[in-house]
Formats: sequence, structure tokens, C-alpha cells
Amino acid sequence: MKISCKQFELELKHPFSISKFTRTSTPLMLLKIQYQDFIGYGEASMVPYMGESYETANAFLNGIDWDKIQYPFNFQEIISYLDSLANGQPAIKAAIDIALNDINGKILNKPCYEIYGSDLAKMPVTSYTIGIDTPEIIREKLNDAVAFKVIKVKLGRDNDKEIIETIRSMTKVPLYVDANQGWTDKIKAIDLIYWLHSKGVVLIEQPMDKNNPDGNAWLTERSPVPLLADEAVQRLADMDKLKDVYHGINVKLMKSCGMYEGHQMILKARSFGMKVLIGCMSETSCATLAAAALAPLCNWADIDGPWLTKNNPFANPPFENGKYVLKNLPGLGLEGINQDLFPYTIS
Repeated sequence: MKISCKQFELELKHPFSISKFTRTSTPLMLLKIQYQDFIGYGEASMVPYMGESYETANAFLNGIDWDKIQYPFNFQEIISYLDSLANGQPAIKAAIDIALNDINGKILNKPCYEIYGSDLAKMPVTSYTIGIDTPEIIREKLNDAVAFKVIKVKLGRDNDKEIIETIRSMTKVPLYVDANQGWTDKIKAIDLIYWLHSKGVVLIEQPMDKNNPDGNAWLTERSPVPLLADEAVQRLADMDKLKDVYHGINVKLMKSCGMYEGHQMILKARSFGMKVLIGCMSETSCATLAAAALAPLCNWADIDGPWLTKNNPFANPPFENGKYVLKNLPGLGLEGINQDLFPYTIS
């Protein structure tokens, strides 16, 4: 195998604020793996709160014995091997998994969505995410979101109602809400949830602290809309403790170590009778196309990364009527690839 990677700073169109912090860009590691005559592309979006960096990603890539990864790829064994090298670091593991899935599709001459059994007729609309901000900036962001049929709203500070009222002054589309653990009082939270429901909110992610299962379960029992685990769920091993705490989960490939385990999480959630939102971090077309391949297996999608950034290094995915339109191309179907992004070889 030949492995090339590129450090890349993904710039956001607007400062992105959630309940606990604000950022204007996200460090990525873009990955290219060549196996025989087939090339696959992957991506690690290393949002600061997850603890990964260019240094940890480079060290991890250089610690891999690539001879251990041979076709046909056994993705369960590959993830187990990567986990044996280091705890955590799910984003760089996801980059490897995504690139290998891209190669696998190209070898089989099949799109990744077909390999994973996705029915494109069931592709959900994807939401456009608006971070916590002033009413003036929120209105600017809404003008960027006219092609989307759903808006996702970050809440969790003291201006939650002002944000919702600002959005409702401009659009009546359904809303998803992500509180990012920002609500601390369950009585105030359930009152707010009912108010949000009256404003057209159809789901809410991570209302209270991930380490407060009793509080989240109390809300779930009483909520008129589905409540989803986000920070409380990263990988398949987290699933068993969530069944009676939330109505569903948010699967993100940067947390699940990629497509294989993300798919396993979707299947397990469905076996529990739980609903699934497939989401993203700040990502380019590469990782979001990987998520889009699994999106038809989910209830909802929030894979808007390419439209929230200023310097997506790939072509934006085809998008119509608020949905990804996946082409019949082998692998991820990634287009607009600039080979100058991958200037050096690891092995």
C-alpha cells in the first residue's frame, strides 16, 4: 500500500458556536491510500474537543503496519487492529476506514451505498446547521440555507427562545435542535421542550449532560419529540447503556471510526427500536459522501459540512430538493479531486 496525507485547515463560512465554545475552522487530515491500481480517499475531521491533532494523526499513521491490511478487507478485524494500536483517536481511524471502503467499492465496481444496502429512494433530507449567534448573523445564515428543507439549530445558552423566534420570523421549515448538553435543570428543560415542539421542532439532541442518564431518561419519558444521544454515544460499545435513556442516537463517522462501525451502530439501534440521525462534524465532501451512503438506512440526516465551509477541496456533492443525489459511481463517488492535496508518501 502507498499512503499519502495532507494537513488541511477547513475554514467555516461563519464562526460556529455551540453551548460550550466557538470556532472558525477545523483541522483535517486528508488521506489517500493506493492498493494495487485502486485509490481510496478518507478524511479525519479533528474537532478540538475530541483531543486529536495533526501530531496525533501523523503518529498514528506512522505506527501502522500496513502489510496487515490486505484485500479482501475484513473491516471488523481492521478496526480491532487499529484499536490495538491506540485508545481513542476515532477520526484518524475513520479516515482509514473511509478510504478502504472507497477502495473496496472501486474493486467491486459498486457504489458504497449499494454495498451497505441503502435504498436511494429512502434518502432523507439533510439539515443545514445554524450555530448560536446574534439575530443579525442568524438571518445571514438563513439566507445561505435556502436550498435546505430542514434547519438544525444549536441551543443551550440563555438566548434559546430568541434564536428560535428569529428563525421563525424568516422560515417555517421543520427544525432540529441540538442542546449540546447545555440544559441543566430538567424542569426548565421539559418546559422548553414543549415550547420548542409548539414551534415546529421535530427532534432534540443531547438535552442534558451525557453523564446524567437519569436526567436524560426523565426527559425522554415525558418529551413530545424524540430525544437523541449525541455526546453520550460514540461507538458501538456505548449502545447498550442508552436503550432506556434516549429515543435514538446520532451516528457520526468521526466518532464511530468510520463507515463499518457506523453501520453496525445503525443496525443495533434499529434492533433496539431506536431512531437514528446520521450527522457530521465540520467535513468536506469526502466524509459526508461516506455518511450519505448510509443515510437511507436512517430516519434523519445532518450531513451539511460542504455547505458550511469556504474552502471545500472537493466538488460539492450533487444536491436536489434538500437531499444528496448519489451517483452510480464506484466507491464514495467523490469528484473534483486535486492530487496536489497529497504531496508526500508515508509508506
